[in-house]
Amino acid sequence: MADSRPQPLLRAARPAAEGAAFSPLYRQIKALLVQSLDRGEWKPGELIPSEIDLAARFQVSQGTVRKAVDELAAEHLLLRRQGKGTFVATHHEARVRYRFLRLAPDEPVEAGRADARRAESRVLECRRVRAPAEIARALDVRAGETVVTIRRLLCMNQSPILVDDIWVPGGAFRGLTFELLAANRAPLYGLFESEFGVSMVRADEKLRAVAATPEVAELLQVQAGMPLLQVDRISYTYGDRPMEVRRGLYLTDHYHYRNSLN
Repeated sequence: MADSRPQPLLRAARPAAEGAAFSPLYRQIKALLVQSLDRGEWKPGELIPSEIDLAARFQVSQGTVRKAVDELAAEHLLLRRQGKGTFVATHHEARVRYRFLRLAPDEPVEAGRADARRAESRVLECRRVRAPAEIARALDVRAGETVVTIRRLLCMNQSPILVDDIWVPGGAFRGLTFELLAANRAPLYGLFESEFGVSMVRADEKLRAVAATPEVAELLQVQAGMPLLQVDRISYTYGDRPMEVRRGLYLTDHYHYRNSLN
């Protein structure tokens, strides 16, 4: 069985880029919009210009802009709100937040119940360390470069269900401290957006079954050797830049990891 601490993490390969000889016009507009998001021209949660204004800005048809925006909305970088416009996706919004939290109860809970899905996070550790080789590779930084490592315990309805070990680049997260995390009441990715200007827009994951080590078992209040679900994740910001490595150890006696494949 695998240990709960850092092990080799596989960099998930992206599909090879299509030939640069031809790129449809809407894809070029999409790339320009992503560049604007990456530069922070429009902040998470902000309204972006209308399709008419964007068409004038890029000197293309409104239909071309609409197709580019449609793709970004399908990829959850933008959110359309009927009658209000199109907004930059933010992890402060539940439907974006829970896209990255795939744990669901085995037994459905009644809609509208206050405790239907009440998640609470407790920070156990936050310190700056030199990046181990495998973490450095996953984050695309030099081995030995400073990273911030975080350990936290997630409880659902006051019951511990997840131990998270997280690594983020030290340069992008200057000022990330235990005190800041402990005082934070927003989702972690929401904090990354608000305080450090880093938006997590996609993630690659791999899953395996492991046995709980004595240390993790104590945190999850189970017996050592209890089967756990290990989820290794690399999260990316705009431009496919890796910004977080995460290893989650999930207790799944009353919960399961749910995903939808389109």
